[in-house]
Amino acid sequence: MSSEADQGQDVRGTRHERLPGGLADAIRTTAQEIAELLRGAPDTGAPVPGLVWTVGEVGAHLAQANELMAEVAAGRTHRHGDGTVQGIAAANELALAAFGEREAEPLAAMIVTQAGAYLDAVAEHPADETLMTPMGPMNRVVLGSYLLTHMLGHGYDLARALKRPHMVDRARVVLTLPFMVEAMPRVTDPAAAAGLNARYAVRLWGGGRFGVTFTDGTAAVGHEFPDRPDCTISIEPVTFLLMALGRCSPVGAMARGRVFAWGRKPWMGPRFPEYFKAP
Repeated sequence: MSSEADQGQDVRGTRHERLPGGLADAIRTTAQEIAELLRGAPDTGAPVPGLVWTVGEVGAHLAQANELMAEVAAGRTHRHGDGTVQGIAAANELALAAFGEREAEPLAAMIVTQAGAYLDAVAEHPADETLMTPMGPMNRVVLGSYLLTHMLGHGYDLARALKRPHMVDRARVVLTLPFMVEAMPRVTDPAAAAGLNARYAVRLWGGGRFGVTFTDGTAAVGHEFPDRPDCTISIEPVTFLLMALGRCSPVGAMARGRVFAWGRKPWMGPRFPEYFKAP
């Protein structure tokens, strides 16, 4: 008979086997680093640059979102908005207004605990089962990538507000790609992409790639490049994620040499971010 320690090791091993390499550790570590940021905050009522929320409100939103994703991973369906960027934003505001906790320590503990609850759910359920999430149907692996992406975006916000180093790095950005590929068609801006026919190949420095094909304004996104892309974009990974989440200006990124475009129609490169709205 195996000991409790052996059983715990088996569960941890299962987590790692069911998720792409490094995703479980990235989720756990990112949650812990966000918790450390919150615990070091001198004032949770301080504003967060670029957002209407305070530090405490960002922490509360992360605690709520981590709990929601953990429950979805456990097989419990939750309705949160209508799947659109605007609908999710409105649902976030309603949920935040109904949740009064703004103190650092309870929020930090909740963020870590609920990230762990997601990993527990992955250990106990089929990884490839399709679930309904706020951003539409996806399996538990893509949901984990979604969880990580969401924590990295708001972890970056908290780090900026507290003037501390952020936790977004190349290795973690690559782990957000499964979610990005699933989500991009859902966050295409219909007005900006109206009538567009174009093929993009996007390379992240050091590894990571995906392709986007627009057909009459509708985006199809995959992990492979389209045939004969019109424009190839090469981008530094941290810049890619921050730009995708609306935390970084495309013009500024190009001016700093963080993004390059070439191909048959290289002038299409600078317009690429305009076709999407950050969730």
